[in-house]
Amino acid sequence: MNFNDYQQKSRGTAKYPAIGHAVIYPTLGLVNEAGEVAGKIKKIFRDKDGVIGAAERDALKAELGDVLWYLAQTCTELEISLEDVAEANLTKLLDRQARGKIQGDGDNR
Repeated sequence: MNFNDYQQKSRGTAKYPAIGHAVIYPTLGLVNEAGEVAGKIKKIFRDKDGVIGAAERDALKAELGDVLWYLAQTCTELEISLEDVAEANLTKLLDRQARGKIQGDGDNR
């Protein structure tokens, strides 16, 4: 499956309340789900000495799927294709790598 297919198919499952601008709800959901991923990773290191087993991978895969869903809906609300986001990000990273700027911080390095 490619990003455009995912974005279009996932849109059929997008049912959320109107709370001002349509981008608000999926953006808040994206941040929430990303936090759940971080929480699961934290607990793996706290409780399991950093060992990521099959059960942990399955749980993380489910949470990462939720992150992807909310990202797709946020993109749709902004009229941006998820595929364009992925391509632009990869172009940016490959350019930084070619210039020896893959490490560090700042958007414009």
